[in-house]
Amino acid sequence: MAVLVTGGAGYIGSHAVAALLERGEDVVVADNLQQGHKDAVLGGKLYVGDLRDGDFLDQVFGGNAIDAVIHFAANSLVGESMKDPGKYYHNNVYGTLCLLEKMNKYGVNKIVFSSTAATYGEPESVPIDELDRTLPTNAYGETKLAMEKMMKWFDVAHGIKFVSLRYFNAAGAHESGKIGEDHSPETHLVPLVLQTALGQRPHISVFGDDYPTEDGTCIRDYIHVSDLADAHVLAVERLRKGGGSAVYNLGNGQGFSVKQVIGIARAVTGKDIPAVVESRRAGDPAVLVASSKRARDELGWNPTRNKLEDIIGSAWAWHKANPRGYNDK
Repeated sequence: MAVLVTGGAGYIGSHAVAALLERGEDVVVADNLQQGHKDAVLGGKLYVGDLRDGDFLDQVFGGNAIDAVIHFAANSLVGESMKDPGKYYHNNVYGTLCLLEKMNKYGVNKIVFSSTAATYGEPESVPIDELDRTLPTNAYGETKLAMEKMMKWFDVAHGIKFVSLRYFNAAGAHESGKIGEDHSPETHLVPLVLQTALGQRPHISVFGDDYPTEDGTCIRDYIHVSDLADAHVLAVERLRKGGGSAVYNLGNGQGFSVKQVIGIARAVTGKDIPAVVESRRAGDPAVLVASSKRARDELGWNPTRNKLEDIIGSAWAWHKANPRGYNDK
């Protein structure tokens, strides 16, 4: 039996594919390659197409013995989602509806979902618990929450069990150096800082220094992408063993401000990284830090790459070796 990974040519998806392959799984990847890269897929069978294309999904499900799905495929830019929410509802929500309907058609009843801390919005308490209020402050988070709710009702109606993994800020690169983070446009802090260290950007923009935090900049919980990948594999195993639907946070439980990340990156790279303060971005909460106790207790998840210096160090190794991303391959 095979695991279908939608969006498996993307950043986190490709690391999940690598983790599955390392465990001897048969892997099928579906990706439209709008943001993903063929070279990021280290093995398995790659299908290029869109989840909203019914014939494409028939080809994927009809041609493979799939018993579980890991669903990454989605647009994920917070700023863009605020300017063009329709794009996010059509791709993220409608795309997931198409996927779930095909899963039901072909009798595939297990899905692990790549969700986000953005479902919480401005947190009521820190660290954030899975039972805390969900009130997204941006359209991206709202679509992810809608996708979670859709899965709940497909479970009720059709018995499709899901594990939703709400993770915080993914960073870092695979220890092999073969895959890493390469988005266009790039919006994530760590690669933007490292691009500045490489001289590809004149400075790193700090969006707001007037938040209610110690140094005025946003605080986020950074988790190594390979630790995230491991959690997806564990979630598949949980569902295969008959586990019920569940939601888990994935994070380190420790927050770092934008200024702290820049400072650590300067130390790791040995480079002067100019920073310029700009106005806040719409939809950015001040603090997002996870409680991952439930994932540790119930999934047996034990993130081992916890130090931000090591996370940034692995990313730096990738960016130095691949300054133009997958265009260097």
